[in-house]
Amino acid sequence: MIKLLKSLWGRFLFRDRGIVPTKKLVLLFTLLSLILLLGTRWVLPWSFVILANIAILLFSLFDLFFTPKKQQITVKRSISNEMERGITYKVAIDIVNSSIYDTRLRIIDGLPQSFDRPFPLTGMIKKESGSKISYETKAPTRGLYSVEKIYIRYRSMAGLWEKQISFSIKNSVKVIPDMTETKQFLENAQKFLNYDGVMVRKHKSGVGEFAKIRSYVVGDDPRKINWRQTAKLQEVMTNEYEPEHGKYITVLIDCGRMMGAELKHGNRLEKSIEAALTVTAAALQKGDYVAVLAFSKKVKVFIPPAKGLVHLQTILHAIYNLEVEAAESNYGEVLHYLQLVQKKRSLILLFSDIQTFLYEENALVYLKRLRQRHMFLMIGVEDEALLSRGKMEPENVQQAMIKSMAQQQIMVKKREKIKWEKQGLLMVEAREEKLATAAVSYYIDMINRGLL
Repeated sequence: MIKLLKSLWGRFLFRDRGIVPTKKLVLLFTLLSLILLLGTRWVLPWSFVILANIAILLFSLFDLFFTPKKQQITVKRSISNEMERGITYKVAIDIVNSSIYDTRLRIIDGLPQSFDRPFPLTGMIKKESGSKISYETKAPTRGLYSVEKIYIRYRSMAGLWEKQISFSIKNSVKVIPDMTETKQFLENAQKFLNYDGVMVRKHKSGVGEFAKIRSYVVGDDPRKINWRQTAKLQEVMTNEYEPEHGKYITVLIDCGRMMGAELKHGNRLEKSIEAALTVTAAALQKGDYVAVLAFSKKVKVFIPPAKGLVHLQTILHAIYNLEVEAAESNYGEVLHYLQLVQKKRSLILLFSDIQTFLYEENALVYLKRLRQRHMFLMIGVEDEALLSRGKMEPENVQQAMIKSMAQQQIMVKKREKIKWEKQGLLMVEAREEKLATAAVSYYIDMINRGLL
């Protein structure tokens, strides 16, 4: 009995095939039934009332003959195969009605529950014609999703009944990280950094690879004047240098428990992945080799070093579905693994939670070894709650205690950072909206200064 009720209730939902009454039929049937019931108080017998209700119900069923058949309706979905997290995309559904009846319909697309779902969609399809119904959606969570079913309900000519049908149209949607900052950098690196008050640093005079000889302009270093070309062309010419290309950059992404801390937009892991992709694009654009390693308790993903912007797609497709794990990160194991796979001198950029990392004494041993060959930079997101509590004006004893504890935590963190930085391990914290900018800025600074 319970299964039967569930099956009947399913018919009233947008599921596969079925026929359901409309509000118009329910209202009409209720009014006529009330009139007949009132008539039984005077002259109408109960047998007439029952037969009349059955006759009205059967007569309404004739309305179903004036509706399109399932074979006369075709549906096609147009959806992007790749969607960036949190970015709005348009989805179009093309419907063709080859029957001789106009029909009004409602549509529900089978998007995953995490997507924005502005359903049901409504529309009118004329006979022997087609129409396009579009809607906008966005995905807040990265991953690979399957979109299959499209559920449609369309009304009969008199609007007494609705037929519901479904179409199986399989689409695979890959939700990747938000690439807005990466695109901004690739379009205009200086504008991207200026927006946050950072200038691209100039490299040391005469340091780096020789690029070209050009005309001398006001402001150039006189020491770089090429006297031979100046004498030959009777015009002051100067040498132009650029930082050496072909350096190795290794990006480490922490996926441990603390990276699941929620921020204003997403969590620490989301911001770290977006910042890692931006600094990766910057390095690949400048001709450097980039390797990426994601880890938590164990190494999850490792992409060997390669150069060229094509490698950015390889990295993106390898890390787009990284998730936070409910386990503490094992820094010792990942740094030991890094020693084995990265033999060439490189700049190691670690995106992680600095406060957690400071208390990993085992990691310090491996980092001292790595520091002998590699440059190390750790980047994390500022704890805005801790900073705000450390600056607040206390109004009672409880708030005074909270402020003192926050200030104590800030002082402990500063003291531990100084201890690590004395070992040559640079640590930087930035606000979540400036994490990518800080990472790119420090990368450019280290490359231009010739530290590698």
